[in-house]
Amino acid sequence: MAPSPDEALDAHLRAAVAELPDPAAGRATTAPDTSGSAWWWGLYEAQLRSRELDLAARRLQRQGRGFYTISSAGHEANALVALALRPTDPALLHYRSGGFYCARAAQVPGSTPVRDVLHGLLGAADEPIAGGRHKVFGHGELAIIPQTSTIASHLPRAVGLALSLSRAHRLGVASEWPADSVVVCSFGDASANHSTATGAINSALNASFRGLPVPLLFLCEDNGLGISVPTPAGWIEHAYGSRPGLAYIAVDGADPETARPAIEQAVAVARRRRTPVFLHLRTVRYLGHAGSDVEISYRSPATVEAELAADPILGAARALRRRGVPVSELMARVDGVREEVEAAIAALADAPLLRSSAQVMEPLSPRRPDEVEGTVARWRPPEDQVRPRPGRTLAESINATLAELLEADSRVTVFGEDVGAKGGVYGVTRGLARRFGRARVFDTLLDEQSILGLGLGAGLAGLLPIPEIQYLAYLHNAEDQLRGEAASLSFFSSGRYRNPLVVRIAGLAYQKGFGGHFHNDNAVGVLRDIPGLVVACPSRGDDAAALLRTCVATAATDGTVCVMLEPIALYHSRDLHTPGDEGWLTVDDDRHAPIGRSRSHGPHGADLTMITFGNGVRMSLRVAERLRHQGITARVCDLRWLAPLPIEDALVEAQLTGRVLVVDETRHDGGVGEGVVTGLVEHGFTGPLRRVSSLNSFVPLGTAAQHVLLGEDDIEKAAHLVAGMDRR
Repeated sequence: MAPSPDEALDAHLRAAVAELPDPAAGRATTAPDTSGSAWWWGLYEAQLRSRELDLAARRLQRQGRGFYTISSAGHEANALVALALRPTDPALLHYRSGGFYCARAAQVPGSTPVRDVLHGLLGAADEPIAGGRHKVFGHGELAIIPQTSTIASHLPRAVGLALSLSRAHRLGVASEWPADSVVVCSFGDASANHSTATGAINSALNASFRGLPVPLLFLCEDNGLGISVPTPAGWIEHAYGSRPGLAYIAVDGADPETARPAIEQAVAVARRRRTPVFLHLRTVRYLGHAGSDVEISYRSPATVEAELAADPILGAARALRRRGVPVSELMARVDGVREEVEAAIAALADAPLLRSSAQVMEPLSPRRPDEVEGTVARWRPPEDQVRPRPGRTLAESINATLAELLEADSRVTVFGEDVGAKGGVYGVTRGLARRFGRARVFDTLLDEQSILGLGLGAGLAGLLPIPEIQYLAYLHNAEDQLRGEAASLSFFSSGRYRNPLVVRIAGLAYQKGFGGHFHNDNAVGVLRDIPGLVVACPSRGDDAAALLRTCVATAATDGTVCVMLEPIALYHSRDLHTPGDEGWLTVDDDRHAPIGRSRSHGPHGADLTMITFGNGVRMSLRVAERLRHQGITARVCDLRWLAPLPIEDALVEAQLTGRVLVVDETRHDGGVGEGVVTGLVEHGFTGPLRRVSSLNSFVPLGTAAQHVLLGEDDIEKAAHLVAGMDRR
């Protein structure tokens, strides 16, 4: 039977090491240069461990015990990068980083890289970072932050961390990373073409151009393939080799003696100059893209065979031979690592797996409401500093609360497009930059991925970031930074790393003036289905203040990723029923709003309950006043939280009247109302229940919007229907 690809790769390496020539043959006898042998042994062992773990992954999969077979084989030269860095330098690595991981672990006494990786391959609950939830390279004691690393999605976070290191230290904020750290992020040559990567690199260069410190090592591991698609020869150098402000250093992973000083130079430049460096590491890829990838369908056997000569482990073995190490010792180490891995596999035969949904989901969204309330209380200004609080609009309340938070906690930073000098398109952040300085309230690039990435990195650096996305429609091109990166970090690190983040997003519809889809967007489904993400949606100023305090406090306390979805059309609303009544102004207090708790308006003995949020609250209250003159009383329940939905509160409100109208300004399909109706039914509500919503349309310009958006007349008609329905 023909050997499997992993068996053939192993056999080739063993044969090649065994046949390494004596470097002294044919020359006058001289004492071998043994200087630095210990360093080269460290490299060789790290690479062997990584390779043997890749081979073990294939064996475990064939036995039905393993779950993950994306291989680091051929990329083991990234161990050189680990050895050039300090073990305290934060590393955000992609999935071919076995060599780096093993080399970094060797720098930290007591580390167990073989057991760590095997735990991940087996999906074991005792795996030290993800706890069996995913196979990732990560470890808190090794300063390796686990990444999903698809399509370079972790690069914006890496840029954000590099930018935030000095900011955190300048502000006196405690950070787990030393002030002179270098951030390293690794990715492949195919990912280098993705807009996420190009945007992140552009963001780093822009910041560096403006004089900001960006100590960042972009490690592009170029094996010439994106799954089956070849990268054109010379493309990476053409794309990144002559970018102004980006130091470009190229090395060949198969030649470690030449690569080592160049890699050390790359790290030194990033550390000393605090500028971004692009390290182009040429590698090869063995065993295909992943275990299910059949290379023979797109690569010739001759091509695969030719690349075996570029095995980076052979490069380390040659370096040791040149230092007089006998082949027998090199082979003994190959066998020793194999025995080490096999012994570890045997020891993990009964490694426990995740056994319940509760265990799987434990790190998703921890909730400590008492501590959150205590945090809000600590942020309150002393009584003698409390000024009279006039009636405020929604925008004014958000502005005042941001100022309160910036005053109370030096970790808080506010940033986004136009939020600094201009104070935001709608003036919501007006005056904050002048009052608190440009280190804490500042403008960013007009790139939502970069804005969110900066937030993700700032949270890792110890800050409490509050980035703003100017319009909800602008979020969609960057939403993976929330879904794939921010919300997943705690899940993939068992809570060891968190992204304390509150994203303010101006959104929803009914805005007049600008109009059109890009300034009136009611698509919130992309936010509501992200596990662990908290979504708040205020309608009035006092609730906006309370919700914002809670979001920032829960980010600080529990590392929660929060979104504040702010209805643009209500930012500057002052009146409720009639012009000049100022019925929509509110007086802020020091409340916070517990996550998942609603707020209601109206009499308990009403004829029906209207459950709504955002613009729907104001519209429903106006309709309730109309209905009152018609002899129908209505109670309005403001959900306030769109994720998690306050279904238990909504059920109580529904049972008070026995009749429910869900008023949903979002689209009929995929809108918030679907979740409300489903939740009420699942919790046993059997009374009359209707939903009224906007239509499944983008929002058009001008008065045409009235034809597809939910209006007060629609709500009134539906309320009459519900009020007249039999409660049986």
